[in-house]
Amino acid sequence: MEPACRKDKPKLNSTPTRGDRAKQKSAQQEQKQRQRAEIYALNKVMTELEQQQFEAFCKQMQSQGE
Repeated sequence: MEPACRKDKPKLNSTPTRGDRAKQKSAQQEQKQRQRAEIYALNKVMTELEQQQFEAFCKQMQSQGE
């Protein structure tokens, strides 16, 4: 005999399916690729800036030595 106050609740499937896991993994890989591309782009810009500053410093040192 079941209690009258008990309600049948639909079970929520909280475990992700294979397709969901594959989509999530794919999204994570895409995010990593974007982040990596951003890091490489930032590194390139910073390297160029550092080179420009070094060249300016060298010119300044040459003009002071003359």
